[in-house]
Amino acid sequence: MNAVRARLSGPTGLLVVAFLVGGAAGIGAVGFRYLIEGFTYLFTGHTEYGGAGNQDNPLVPGLGIWFVLIAPILGGLLYGPLVSRFAAEARGHGVPEVMYAVSRKGGKIRPRVALVKSLASALCIGSGGSVGREGPIVQIGSALGSTFAQLSAAGAPRMRLLVACGAAAGVSATFNAPIAGVFFALEVILRDFETNSFGAVAVSSVTASVIGRAAFGSDAFLEVPEVGVGPVGGYPLYLVLGILAALVGVVFIHSLYGMEDRADRLWRYSEAWRPAAGGVLLGLLILAIPEMYGVGYPVLEGAIDGRYAIAFLLVLLAGKVLATSLTLAIGGSGGVFAPSLFMGAMLGAAFGAAADSAVPGLAGPAAAYGLIGMGAVFAATARAPMTAVLIIFELTGDYKIILPLMLAVVVATALAGRLAPSSIYTLKLKRRGIDLDRGHPHQPLETIPAPEAPGLPEGAAAR
Repeated sequence: MNAVRARLSGPTGLLVVAFLVGGAAGIGAVGFRYLIEGFTYLFTGHTEYGGAGNQDNPLVPGLGIWFVLIAPILGGLLYGPLVSRFAAEARGHGVPEVMYAVSRKGGKIRPRVALVKSLASALCIGSGGSVGREGPIVQIGSALGSTFAQLSAAGAPRMRLLVACGAAAGVSATFNAPIAGVFFALEVILRDFETNSFGAVAVSSVTASVIGRAAFGSDAFLEVPEVGVGPVGGYPLYLVLGILAALVGVVFIHSLYGMEDRADRLWRYSEAWRPAAGGVLLGLLILAIPEMYGVGYPVLEGAIDGRYAIAFLLVLLAGKVLATSLTLAIGGSGGVFAPSLFMGAMLGAAFGAAADSAVPGLAGPAAAYGLIGMGAVFAATARAPMTAVLIIFELTGDYKIILPLMLAVVVATALAGRLAPSSIYTLKLKRRGIDLDRGHPHQPLETIPAPEAPGLPEGAAAR
């Protein structure tokens, strides 16, 4: 065993372990997706719910649409005790926990997190939680990476890198976007772009993508039409879209944590039963807007295809902000990546339709604004502009969209950074007294005040 560990400790061994992590995370992403579809079918009678034409549950036809009042409560009764009993870190959107593990715990994540997060998030999404599957699979993949690192007796630097490998693999397999997976891991999880990190992360991302494509095909995770971007004279409209995306991103961040604070103040009982109690409110919201059930990809595609009127797009935008904030505030388990894309699609499609009516010869197609809005709102919330650009590019495969996309993403990121200095991920940690910007995992002494530094002679700080 020691001989095997010794072989894995070198550069070649790192790539071997990165390959194994990518394979495990890719299989985990495929299994997680099927798990979500299975629980969604149990709760709704459909493998995917939220689009037009599937409001009733054929498994309980007598209830009609009213079953959506019951589903979030039943789901909460199942995943609430599961998370509370076995892995409290599986609650919420997951990515901040991975960032904390990388920055402050040397990349160590308990192995059980992968299993608990899979079950809890699949139950939450399947029973109506208006959250995404990408955040959970990032945490699942990261837990698998940490587990492989612990089994191979890796040190803290390599363990952190393998956690990032798992995160990249999760994004890659879920979105069928291997390049965006790499940059998400480097930009958000590791928060650096060292050459040594890139190779291992890329191996994991490609491996997971191959597994995802073998299971689901090589098509992008969304079906979107081919779009143009309009004449160059219309580019200022994309700049305006970037400004609006920044505002939506900041509103979403404040809504999420503001609602969590209110829920914390009101709930005085066991955390195990909080999701079920809050499920009553979530069920009422879904009853009013059934499109808020689950991840909402069918609705997102409908917006890009131009199936909804401007007023309804704005209703869906506001509804998603509220539904995702409520789901996480009551103790739900799921990501904010997909909700950010959903909000961006609604904002962009509405703005594009309005621009086309106002300046029909200047504005591009509404679908282009919807796609660019997706990237801009995600960038505003996550402060990950490169990931945002790459994931939309990999989704469309259209190089013509790059220039207006980069313009909107850069504007959204810069303005959101001025309005709200912390991203939706780092703010969760700051609220717990953890400021990742104060130190780097490779430079732990930066976080220690000089008078408290070990071995510092008395009075040296003053000098």
